[in-house]
Formats: sequence, structure tokens, C-alpha cells
Amino acid sequence: MSTVSQLMEFNKKFVEEKQYEAYLTDKFPEKKLAILTCMDTRLMELLPKALNLRNGDAKFIKNAGAILTQPFGSAMRSILVAVYELGAREVLVIGHHGCGMTNLNTQSIVDKFSDHGIDPIVVKTLENSGIRMDKFLRGFKSPEDGVMHSVKLIRNHPLFPQSIPVHGFLMHPDTGELEVLVEDYREE
Repeated sequence: MSTVSQLMEFNKKFVEEKQYEAYLTDKFPEKKLAILTCMDTRLMELLPKALNLRNGDAKFIKNAGAILTQPFGSAMRSILVAVYELGAREVLVIGHHGCGMTNLNTQSIVDKFSDHGIDPIVVKTLENSGIRMDKFLRGFKSPEDGVMHSVKLIRNHPLFPQSIPVHGFLMHPDTGELEVLVEDYREE
């Protein structure tokens, strides 16, 4: 049975048995949090549990490394929508130890493109058009650097309100232990 078939079979049972009722909420984050975090599989359930967050408490924005690579990219757009439209009043950037984006080898990824059938001319054409793979696929030297990069980009974004705090954390992906890198409550 294919993965999609398995997912669909489970989903049908999930809906028929009304298991969704345990997760009913609305689109507004109850705890007024927007959380930018990594897509790492180890954080999927661990992160909300370690922070005592339930379904509906926060808006989660996930990407590789919890890093904002563009000030006007989709992750930053999601943060702005969470603040301006959905009532988030604090932003948490949560990276983690052992992140795969640490010292990421961009050339290794580019080499794998051709292994998967992408013509090297495509990469060359993109680079000639101004899309630099070393910037597009960049990681960071340490998870701390990645978190602080994102915190600073959010804080200094021309469309982000200065009244909203932006905090930075690192999590241990095995234990859920959280380290505060920056707590951004400002004097009013």
C-alpha cells in the first residue's frame, strides 16, 4: 500500500470517528504567539509539549533552520500576517542544537540536483539570472547564529511593529530543554 493510500485510509477513519473534535479551535492563537522554528522532525511533538502549548495556542511557522533568508519571503510574510491579522503579540524564534542547517554544504546540495535529474544548465541559468545558490541554500555557523540572525531581521524589518517583542531560544532536540538567547521585553 502506498504512503498516500495509508494516509487516506487513516484520514477516513479519523473523520468518521470524529477524532478531530479534540482539536477544534479557531484561527486566532489563544496565547497570542507566533513561533518561527525549524522543520526538524524531532521538534514536531516535542516543542509544543515542552512549552505546554496545545492546538490553537500559537501560530507555527516552520522552515529549514528557523532562519529567515529574505526580508520579504514567505516566512516573514507569515509572521506579519500573524501579528497584524491574527492577534499575535509576541514572536518566538526557536532553533535547536544539532540542526542540519549548521555548516550546510551548499555545493553538496547542488551536486545532488543533477543526481535527481536536474540539468546543470538549469542551475547555471538561475545563477546567471541572479539567484545565487550559496545564498539561497545557505545555513549558518551555529544554531545560535541562525536564531540571532532571524531575531534581528524580524526586529529591524520596516513593516514589523516595534511594540511586539521578538525572543530567541535554542532547544535540545532530545530533552526539550530550552535556553533563552534573548528575551525582548522592552520598557514602555
